[in-house]
This record gives sequence, structure tokens and C-alpha cells, in this order.
Amino acid sequence: MELLGGQAVIEGVMMKGKKHIAVAVRKGKKIVTKKDAFVSLTKKNKFYGFPFIRGIVNIFDMMIIGVKSLDWSANQALDEEDEEEFSGWHLFISIVLAFGFALVLFKLIPLGITTYLFNKDAFGSRIVFNIVDGLIRIGLFTAYLYLISLWKDVRILFQYHGAEHKAVSCYEAKKPLTVKNVQKFSTKHPRCGTSFIIFVFLIAILVFSLIPVKMPFWMLFLFRFILVFPIAGISYELLRYSALMRNDYFFKFIIAPGMWFQGITTNEPTNKQVEVSIAALKKVL
Repeated sequence: MELLGGQAVIEGVMMKGKKHIAVAVRKGKKIVTKKDAFVSLTKKNKFYGFPFIRGIVNIFDMMIIGVKSLDWSANQALDEEDEEEFSGWHLFISIVLAFGFALVLFKLIPLGITTYLFNKDAFGSRIVFNIVDGLIRIGLFTAYLYLISLWKDVRILFQYHGAEHKAVSCYEAKKPLTVKNVQKFSTKHPRCGTSFIIFVFLIAILVFSLIPVKMPFWMLFLFRFILVFPIAGISYELLRYSALMRNDYFFKFIIAPGMWFQGITTNEPTNKQVEVSIAALKKVL
């Protein structure tokens, strides 16, 4: 069975298979779709396909695909025909801005707060330092998700996120892709990007605890920046394997935090939104 991924877009869903990407968007009473050939970087170079490397490469794949899909869906929502490819510079700037925002909010600010607390002799060991740093990071992430979930447009986006998960779960269960069948499944999925981020946060606490904290702030931040990539590689493998072993009690415990957070990033979709997710899934297959 083909391992599928995807994401919610403006009024729609993007689905990614091994060789194709499909986006489906609702425009009034009709659903418009777009399908493109896709060749992962892991297929272009065998080295990129190695375990722990493929996770890092997959992040870049998904960022590029995600930005292009969001751009196309936004143009559909504005009734603009978008035959032009997203330019290289626009794509580069969008990814850099997104990565920079995440780096500042979830790396720089938590580290700054934790360093301030330690300078005040509030704590004593690097393990405690990194636990506090990790908890602040998770707290900021939770607050960020909660605040954006208050916006109407984001709530709709999270409904499409739930519809995407339901459709993929129905496909993986080998059930016919009908609205009735898809709606029976959960809006949560163990292979979700939200779960991946939580794995990154938790594994980061363990990895960062191996590094001394008695060093200049800029050096401490630099170490954390460099280690983002190997941590992402480890998290990807753990996410992938735990999703396959989801019925095992140990792995149920491992994936539980990510599934809890999906309670924020997914909402129950309407039947019309499920129809869009099915359209995207059938198109990519």
C-alpha cells in the first residue's frame, strides 16, 4: 500500500504519494483539482534515502510542496487562474521566513528565558536547564496553536486537516472511499506533522542535555541550530516506526503526546470538506 502524506490548504486538501501530488479545493458548489508529477529528493540521490537522512530531506520536500499548494489554493479562493509556477525566489523567501519565525519563537526565545533564569541561579544542572527550556518551548507552541485556532479561517483549515486524516485512515483501512466511511475515522493520525513537531521537542530535551550549558549564549544557540537537523532525522524515523506499531502499548504511549496536540490542530470536518479530501486522495492515486 502506498504511504501517503498531505496537508490542509485554503478551502482544500493536498495529498502526496510516491510519484504525484494532488490538490483539491472547493469553489462554491464544485471541487477543482490539480495533479502534478513529483520526484522526491530521496529518489534523485540514494544517499538522501538513508534512514535519519531521509527525514531531513522530507522536511524540505514538504515545505516546497506545501508552499506551492497553499499558493495555488489561495489563487483558487481569489478566483485567479494560476498557471505560473511559484518562482524560485518567492519559494526561497517564503521558506526562509517560515523557518526564521519558527527558529525565533521556538528556539531563541525559550533559550533566552531559560538562560536568564539560570543566570539568576534559579537552577543548577544542564538536565534541569534543558527540561525547563523544553517545557517553555512546548508551552509557547501550545499557546501559539491555541491563539491561531481562535481565527475562523484557521478553524476551517483545521477542519480540512481533520478531513485529510480521516481520508488517509480510511484508505489505510482498505475501506471504500465514501463520505460515510471516511467520517467514521478519527481526525487524528499518528503520522501527522503535529506529532512530528512534538517528537522533535521531546527528543531535543534529551539531545541538548548532552551538551554543556556553560558557554556564551550565541554558542549555545548555534549548537541548538545545528542539532535541529539530526534531531529531525531521529524524530522522523521514530514517527514512521511508531505509526506502523501504533497498536503496541509501548508505542501507543510514545505517540500519545502528538495525538493530544492534534486535538488542537484538527477539527471535525463537514461532509462537504470530506468530499474535498476524498477528491484529492483519489486524484493522487
